[in-house]
Amino acid sequence: MDADVVVIGAGALGLSTALHCALAGRSVVVVDRHTAGSQASGRAAGLFKSVQADELRTRLARRSITQALTFADWAGVPLAVARSGSFLIARTDQHREYLCRELAQSRSWGADVREAPRTELSYYQPAGDDFALWCPEDVYIEEPASLIQACLAACRRHGATVTENEPVIGIPVTAGRAAGVETASRSIAAPVIVDAAGGWVRQVAGLAGARVPVAPVRHQLLITEPTPHVDPADAIVRVVDAAVYLRPARGGLMVGGFEPGPLPVDPERQPASFSTDDVPLDLGVLRQLAGQVADEAPAAGTVPVAEHRGGLFTMSPDGRFVAGPVPDLPGLWVASGCNGSGFSSSLAIGEALAAWITGETAPPGMTDLAPGRFGPLTDDVLVSRGLWQYAHYYDPVAGPVVSGS
Repeated sequence: MDADVVVIGAGALGLSTALHCALAGRSVVVVDRHTAGSQASGRAAGLFKSVQADELRTRLARRSITQALTFADWAGVPLAVARSGSFLIARTDQHREYLCRELAQSRSWGADVREAPRTELSYYQPAGDDFALWCPEDVYIEEPASLIQACLAACRRHGATVTENEPVIGIPVTAGRAAGVETASRSIAAPVIVDAAGGWVRQVAGLAGARVPVAPVRHQLLITEPTPHVDPADAIVRVVDAAVYLRPARGGLMVGGFEPGPLPVDPERQPASFSTDDVPLDLGVLRQLAGQVADEAPAAGTVPVAEHRGGLFTMSPDGRFVAGPVPDLPGLWVASGCNGSGFSSSLAIGEALAAWITGETAPPGMTDLAPGRFGPLTDDVLVSRGLWQYAHYYDPVAGPVVSGS
């Protein structure tokens, strides 16, 4: 089989890239070693956040929200999206100053963000003099798998072939460029290969002798059993000083957060059969995070847990996406470095990456995300910087770690 583009990985980023390449008239094949969305994407929180740390990410995040809301119009497949809005909340003077800076810069970049009056929801009632921002653009997808299924249906509708349970075992290099993929059952020749393999992105790139600068880190969330203390129409809440996010989910409450002592998990050091199902989970971590907001959101820690799930975030040294052509190996591209926003920004990243692949020039700002921006980094430095970015996802007040560089 030959194709214009082969995408390795049928998560949100891979499927979005494939869909947009297909919409641009390219023949596309997607292969995944598991089922579509079964790894990180299907375990996501489904949150779309307009407030980001820089102008490029803000533009991509807002574009992704627009694409999600209009998915049926441009992709031809329905997609349910909860237009909830969100509150960003600070309970300390330090974090209040941080949110004030975010308010000013986000508004200068076009985001609709406002200082909010006292925040009281069915599941969250301030216990002190909190400072809050209201982000009316923010949305969420109730069940993350629904985005995967919509992208799958849209890919097939527009001519892309998606094959599940077909692991890639090789990326042949001919005359100095990636020339296709070898799977366990066939060869697919293609001039463009997109590595969107999530937590396995480094191993896949390694099949061609390339290196992708990301470090996989565990992330967890829980969903409580249904409770009358949660109104399904309520907004998302993000408490930045606690690094905790909350939203209605299945009649209960979703509770997730960024643990201060994150766990790196490198699939390359695991058995060949390792999957996201094997990522070690720790409910105690989530209980500690929920305890930080117990006064404001008691349901987070008192309602029994209905589901506890986790996956792998691919963290980059600077907290930004890693998307673009792999240096020194023409034909190989990467879509990774999600840094906790891969699911929510997937529609915009896939669109921009497809435009770069199928066009003559990169869309504005995308070269800043290319993997070649990093110099050589040891694995220890790569992991330490990735862990810092994870632990400071909502709270980058101390400045990035620089030791070991």
